[in-house]
Amino acid sequence: MAKLRVELGLDRPDDVYDMLMKTFDGLTEDQSELLMAKLILVLTNHIGDPQVLAEALTIAREGVDGGTWAKRSFRTVAPTPVRKEVA
Repeated sequence: MAKLRVELGLDRPDDVYDMLMKTFDGLTEDQSELLMAKLILVLTNHIGDPQVLAEALTIAREGVDGGTWAKRSFRTVAPTPVRKEVA
């Protein structure tokens, strides 16, 4: 059985975060929601394993509805992006 990888797996997490944020540049709220829905479906298809997807959904949902997200170390789920200040 496949298991969701929750340790940091990105060599350059700040660059990935910037890429994700730039994808939303210039979009309206409705367009952003559509983009997020499409991205979820594309990545769901890529994952392909219902058990891995269920684990990812559980982790993503934590704290959104008053759950235990604050009790989980964010570092074990995803990288904490560091925004670079531009002077």
